[in-house]
Order: sequence, then structure tokens, then C-alpha cells
Amino acid sequence: MPLHFTLDEFQQRQDKACAALAKAGLDAILLFAPESHYWLTGYDTFGFSMFQCMVLTADGRIHLLTRAPDLRQARHTSVLSDDQIHIWPEYEGATPENDLATLLSDLNLNGARIGWETQTAGLTMWNGQKVQSAVSGLIEASDVIRSCRRVKSAAEIAMHRKAATLSDDALDAAVKSTRAGAFEGDILSAMQGAVFEGGGDYAGNEFIIGSGSGALLCRSYSGRRNLDPQDQLTLEWSGTFARYHAAMMRTLVVGEISDTHKRMHAATVEALHACEEAIRPNAPMGDVFSAHARVFDAHGLNHARLQACGYGMGAVYNPIWVDFPMFYEGNPLLMEPNQVFFLHMILMDSDTGHAMCVGHSVLVTETGVERLSRSPLDLVPL
Repeated sequence: MPLHFTLDEFQQRQDKACAALAKAGLDAILLFAPESHYWLTGYDTFGFSMFQCMVLTADGRIHLLTRAPDLRQARHTSVLSDDQIHIWPEYEGATPENDLATLLSDLNLNGARIGWETQTAGLTMWNGQKVQSAVSGLIEASDVIRSCRRVKSAAEIAMHRKAATLSDDALDAAVKSTRAGAFEGDILSAMQGAVFEGGGDYAGNEFIIGSGSGALLCRSYSGRRNLDPQDQLTLEWSGTFARYHAAMMRTLVVGEISDTHKRMHAATVEALHACEEAIRPNAPMGDVFSAHARVFDAHGLNHARLQACGYGMGAVYNPIWVDFPMFYEGNPLLMEPNQVFFLHMILMDSDTGHAMCVGHSVLVTETGVERLSRSPLDLVPL
């Protein structure tokens, strides 16, 4: 039995995927994205860093080509049976791309219209070129399964809710740990510990922490410091449950809160509310970015804002927890009920040296949006 979902849930997903293949005019698809493998069968591994491929045919057959270390991983985590799992032999000069071509031939797919996923960390350019040399006529189809995954089932939404609870727990741990003299490593430890203690997983990328001038960064970097009596601390993190994410973001202030921080915080909260108001079924994602930009620009903070204000959440793998698409200017993609998004209102003002960020994950409903976080948006001195 699979670990997190019922057999019926996986059958519904597979039926949805086959319908998407038929709509795209494909006889089969080569799946290299670990997210596709997980969503379709429950197969859960970081073995995508090596060569592996899952084949889905339009008539519903699924076969996995992978390395020997992932044989038992597939047995333990997925709905695949042994006759659906194929191991390519490892030796100097091995050609797994040729083993893939042989598998396709065995599945009577010679001359078929075959799509493949290329927009994924699960397929390096090196391996992609080898696949193209072994299997001719492949059709770009990276969005076929990804589009199936955007609208979440009730079971998936339950996973996101659990992830959001873990995100809130991590924030509580961070606030409790943040004070003058606190070590950033201890804050990170408390946050990650809260997720693990709640039964959660590692997130799709590192938790982001930066204080002082590092608070103006929204990427993880090596190096930890102790907080000054007057400091700012930017955190971006995600609770993760069964690979499902619900990211959050905050800038915390140690010591007296300056007027600049207060002004920036008011703008971020106003922008977050405006973005939530812009999320509606059948509205384009670009509307959300426009709401974000309109608020920040009205506050004279155009120079400090970014060119995106959030993105999809889902069950995703390293190197990032972003589950595309993103909220950026002019994005025409229409939002749908039961999608989950992370909204981040980020201000990084290099002119003043101040940072202020607020963000949490939301669920699109039939009429608007539901916050998945219980945490308030107040700016409290620590």
C-alpha cells in the first residue's frame, strides 16, 4: 500500500493524466520530474539526481526505469509492482538512454508520438542530449502533468493544511528564540525542529535566514551570526508534510521598531490584503501581481519591491519548493478553485538598509481565498 494516499486517489490521478495525454495528442510521455513520479504513483526518492525515467502511456500503462538503489524505494513508497520497475545496469560505459529506448520498444511505442518533460531538475542537459540521441522525435510536453497537478484534490489539500500548521509552529519557535544576542543557528534549529517534531519533512529548499544587512537577501547563504541589540531578521521557510508545502515569510525586529520599519510593514500588510482580494477563480494571475505593485508604488517603494510576489505550492523536490506558475506582471494563466499559492510581500531597501517581508500560503476557494496560516501579521518588538 502507498504511504500517504489511497489506491483510488492514485487511480483518479492516473485517469486524469491519461486524459491530458489524449488531449495533447500523445501516445506516451517520458516523465523525468520527481513531482510527476510522486503525484502519479507515490514514488518518493532523491534518485532523480541520477538517470531515471517513468513512462506513462495514453492507455494507462506505467513503467519506471531507475537504478538498483531505488528498487526497494519504489516498492516501499509507490503503487508500482515489480513488473513495472526496470533497473538499468551500472558499469563503465553504461547507456541507460538505450535501456530506455529498449523499454519503449517493448511497450510497442516505436513510431509513436512521445512527449517528454525537460523543464525539471530531474533531467540534466547531459542526460537530455543522450535521450534525444536514443529516442528520436520527442515532443516537448513539460506542462502536461504539471498542469494536472495544479488543482489539488481534497486529500492533497489536507496535506497542505498540515504543512501550514507546521509552518505556523516553526514561526512560533522562531519568535520564541529571537532576541538580542541569539545565534541564527539556534533559531534555525528551533524552526526545523518544530517541523520534524510535528511529523514533517525537509523542505524543497533550505530555510532562509538573514540578519543585519543579510536581512535584505531572499536566498540562503552560508555563515551564521548573533543578533545585535538593535537588529532585523528575515525568515522564509516552509512546513512540509508528505512533500506538500505551505511557505511563509516574516521580517522580525529586535529592539525598538523604527518608523521606517513601521512604514514598510504597513505597506506589506496592505499589499498582502490587496493580493488576497485579487485572487478569484477565472481571474488571471497577473491581477495579483498588479495589486501588489499598485500598493507598493503608492507608498513610494517601487525601488524596494521585486518583480514577482508569489507562486504555486505543491508536493515538490529540491532544489526549490516553487511549484510554478508565479505571480508576475501580465501572467495570463487563470486561477482555479483548490489551487494553493504562497504570497510573499518583499521589500528590500538598499538605500536605507531596511528589510520588511510578510507572507503566507492561501487556498483558492469558489469565491475567493482562504488563509492557511493561523499566525497574525502584527509587527512586535523582540
